[in-house]
Amino acid sequence: MAQQGDQPPPAVTVVTVTPQDVELSTTLPGRIVASAEAEVRPQVAGIITDRQFTEGGHVNEGDILYQIDPATYLAAVAQAEAAVAQAEAMVGATSREAERLTTLSTRNVVSEQALDTAITERDSAAAGLQAAKAQLQLARIELDRTKIHARLSGEIGRSIVSAGALVTASQQQPLAIIRNIDPIYVDVTQSAAELLDFRRGNTEARLGDASRDVTLRLADGSLFDQTGQLTAAEPTVNMLTGVVVLRLEFANPDKLLLPGMYVQVQMPNGIAKGAFLVPQEGISRNRRGQPTALVVNAEGVVEQKVVEVIQDRGTDWVVRSGLQSGDRIVVEGLQRASPGATVTPQERSSKPEVAAE
Repeated sequence: MAQQGDQPPPAVTVVTVTPQDVELSTTLPGRIVASAEAEVRPQVAGIITDRQFTEGGHVNEGDILYQIDPATYLAAVAQAEAAVAQAEAMVGATSREAERLTTLSTRNVVSEQALDTAITERDSAAAGLQAAKAQLQLARIELDRTKIHARLSGEIGRSIVSAGALVTASQQQPLAIIRNIDPIYVDVTQSAAELLDFRRGNTEARLGDASRDVTLRLADGSLFDQTGQLTAAEPTVNMLTGVVVLRLEFANPDKLLLPGMYVQVQMPNGIAKGAFLVPQEGISRNRRGQPTALVVNAEGVVEQKVVEVIQDRGTDWVVRSGLQSGDRIVVEGLQRASPGATVTPQERSSKPEVAAE
């Protein structure tokens, strides 16, 4: 009969690990940038009489955004049309005179000097007509510019001016700003050393057949549902920080990402072959600061192993070395699992336990 003082070894929860190929990634800070941006400015002066768009809405290239009072420009067009008519009449009169004197010169009735003068006046009138037509074209262009059109398709912000405001040609303050946010750009910074590694092809070699897609983690901790691609790298290194700016492109069909947002970019940088995924609660550090794991051996005795941690992946650590296939890592009950202690290992369930009713 067993003595009442005898107790079974304390129970601990373990996770059995096996080696696997783990995709590694680097987390970089980034900012959302519009893929295209256009500031709306007037090209002629006048009073704004109407705004024809919804603030914060979508506009298409060519849409009319603002109307400037066209009265002055309509008068300028009418004046230019009158100048063209006058020039055309002058061309007609001088042409007929030149033709008449040409006919008379064949009969030696007029002097050669009179004929030359008539031809010169005809050519001068033709040049005057061309100048008048050019002035008319300019007047029509300025009249058309009283309608301020969108030069870019995208999302337009708030209007800086309202009806009744006086605007001037090419003024410094824009009337509104249009931004194209689908696709969207993300600018991130990367160290020059990592960029050199990438340009030398080392990153590509480590990735092998793994995906090159880049993922985004948003400010609320959630993952963006679209993946992106690296499109450009700034060809210079910041002298103060030693980093390079990279530009990534993402589809943004729901307009969830907005310029100025802070995000974290997860870029793939290789594959760790034969690595172990260990729950973060199963890794601690010894007095030397080395990462360690408590492992239950076949006899139920706890052993401490020094491991090499590469990086985190979600709720796990990626461990390169220090463990063997089939090792049982203590993840719960660590206070009862000191090295050398005998314990009763219980495998953690992959499904969450349902509380008893």
